[in-house]
Amino acid sequence: MSENEKLSYVEFPANDLQATKQFFSQAFQWSFVDYGPDYTSFSNQGLDGGFYRSELKSTTASGSALLVLMSENLEQTQQNVENAGGKISQAIFSFPGGRRFHFIEPSGNELAVWSLVND
Repeated sequence: MSENEKLSYVEFPANDLQATKQFFSQAFQWSFVDYGPDYTSFSNQGLDGGFYRSELKSTTASGSALLVLMSENLEQTQQNVENAGGKISQAIFSFPGGRRFHFIEPSGNELAVWSLVND
């Protein structure tokens, strides 16, 4: 399958790069490569991306796209998010084909995690 014109990279603002890196490392075992003091990147997470220093944040309330991670154990992933300092902004709910929750990471960005119905 050709990668031409497919989604390849996503960037998020982050007002506290260190706290954001620590959160994603603890909650999801992501690793980062820093490119100077104002940018860090991650890879091999389904979609590569990065965080750039900014006071802005990405939330659905402000019209941003919602990036959704996959989980094989939604309750355990929610616990990992909370233990790492994430704030649950929408508790686990069901929808046709699955369940999910939304969370806010330390720099204020909103993401979600979903699982298939049969987890």
